[in-house]
Amino acid sequence: MKLLVINGPNLNFLGIREKSVYGTQDYDHLLNMIAEKGKECSCQIEVFQSNHEGAIIDRIQDSYFDGTEGIIINPGAYTHYSYAIRDALASITVPKVEIHISDITQREDFRKVSVTALVCDKQIYGHGLDGYLEAIDFCLKK
Repeated sequence: MKLLVINGPNLNFLGIREKSVYGTQDYDHLLNMIAEKGKECSCQIEVFQSNHEGAIIDRIQDSYFDGTEGIIINPGAYTHYSYAIRDALASITVPKVEIHISDITQREDFRKVSVTALVCDKQIYGHGLDGYLEAIDFCLKK
């Protein structure tokens, strides 16, 4: 199976930004976790990160043509207002999971709204980095 993990803005700053919210593990730790999971389940997992909305949209659209069979996306702050990312996700029919390290439903009011959730098959909020592994498992079962 071929999966795509997309991380939006500031995810590359894991372990640097707001450690009390996002933890102390850095982005390389997350990448290693995902790579190990890929080996365990014998699936190909590509990780893409961008701080730019258009690049994220381009990668989602490219997944339509490249054989991607599931998408795990942490849109970061774009979760709350990017109808463009929402529309790109809606165009893709593979299983999609929206993931957030923190529980966005328990944070500031503006973070409680996800415009991307309705076009994803599942949401995982507040499970830390392990949420990525849960999302991979979900895609593998679909």
